[in-house]
Parts: sequence; structure tokens; C-alpha cells
Amino acid sequence: MATYGPLCIGIDPHRKILTDWGYNVDAGGAEMFSMRMLQASRGRAAAVKFQTSMFERYGSKGFAALERVLYAARQMNIITIVDCLRGGLPTTISALSDAYFRPDSPMLADAITLLPYYGARSINPLVDEALNNGRGVFVASLTSNQEGASLQTAIRQSGEYRGQTVAYGIASCAQKFNDGIDCMGSVGLIIGATIGQWMNQIGVDPASFSGPILSPGYGWQGAEANDLKTVFHGTKGNVLVTVSRFIASHGPDISELSQATESIALDIRQALLEATEERRR
Repeated sequence: MATYGPLCIGIDPHRKILTDWGYNVDAGGAEMFSMRMLQASRGRAAAVKFQTSMFERYGSKGFAALERVLYAARQMNIITIVDCLRGGLPTTISALSDAYFRPDSPMLADAITLLPYYGARSINPLVDEALNNGRGVFVASLTSNQEGASLQTAIRQSGEYRGQTVAYGIASCAQKFNDGIDCMGSVGLIIGATIGQWMNQIGVDPASFSGPILSPGYGWQGAEANDLKTVFHGTKGNVLVTVSRFIASHGPDISELSQATESIALDIRQALLEATEERRR
């Protein structure tokens, strides 16, 4: 992020995008799309995020395509995030460590996304595995979809965070992994850029979180620069904004993809710089 800025390019080979690009709607088309998006990302974005469902729909061929594009991203030294949004009991999700964190795994990634709704502590063993392998996770706390608001703003009736929102408890559990670390931690949160209208209801202050924050919602889902400044007011340069369809809509021409990437990267960098400056004042 220090070198390339706070942009993460979402690589989501939707059916419509593949059709618009003139690619087959199959595993081969998804792989070709992903490789071209990687080309546009190189030197212009800090990370890329692969949506697993877009590959999973093609079965084993889709997973083979995901393996190859993850390998290509590693060869380019681009940080990789696998957006699998998984959750479950510790015994169930322990297999994810073998899939994404083992050094010899064909789907090795730098980080994956997790759902904590079996209980935030249910993911602790997997988080430990990630950290022990030099990897990281992003835990869904305040997602950009409107339907999530009712659950994430619900008040906990018992436990350590009784009287606080569900989102607050998730963020607090994640922060504990980062306490005592001088630099940015490796346990992150997912906080959507579109949640500004209900910030006062959630009790979560992004500026107090010391891990990385992955923020969807910018561009296609409606969030703009002012939303980034509102939601991430006072943060410390730890916000990574993910953009997918807006950039992909400029393809498949590589020069147009690259120009769109550079333009949106500058807008995001400026917005988050202003949010950080607000903290210093």
C-alpha cells in the first residue's frame, strides 16, 4: 500500500462482464478475464481480490483456473486476497488453512475473507494458522449490503460485549490479535464504504482499529470519495478499497483498463489522504 496506494482490484468474472468482453462464459473465459485484470493491476494496485464463487460455478475446471491466476499473481508479487467469506465450527473451517495458507498449497493466498457468525471466537484457530504461516484474514464486520445492517447493528444480549452491537464485538475480537504490534496487524476487518448513513448506530470506530480494513462498495455499489472520507475519518493509512466492476467495464482493451485503474487509484488515494489528515488536525 505504501508503494502502490490503497487500491485493491476485485477480479470477479461475472457472466455479463465475460459476455461484454467477448469471452466464453466458462472456466477458460474466467481465466482469460482474470489474467487481463492482473495485467492492469500490476504496478497500479496494492492487491487483488478473487471472488471464489465466480470460479466455483464451473466446478473443478473453475478451481483449476483459480489456482493458475493465483500463481500468476504471486509471480507478479501482487498481494492476493481470496474472497471466500467462509465460516463455521473450528473443525469445519480448519481445512481452509490447508487450502489457502500452507506454503505448498496450489491455492496459496496472502489472505482470505471470513464470516464470524458462528461466533467470532470460532474463527480463532484459523486466524492462528494464518498468522503462523505469515498470512492474514479479513473478518466481515460492517458489510456494504443494506440487508446486513439489521444483524450487524443488533445489540448483544449476553457475553463479553453485552449491550454493544454485533459489529462492535466482531471488531473488538479482531483487534485483540493486533494489540501490541507496532506496525499494521494481519487480522483485518471488512467495512463497507456505503455504511456512512448508519455509522452512529454501530459503535465501531474504524480510526481505532490497527489492522488492515478492506472496504467494498466504492464505484458500482454507489460509494464515492466523500463516503470514504466520512466512514474512514481519522484512520491511519490502513484502508484498502476494493473496486471491481467499474474498472472491468473499461475492458478488455488493456490500455483502457490501465487508465481506468490509474484514475480510480488516484481518486481513492486522495480521499483517504484527506481522511487521514483529518486525524492529524
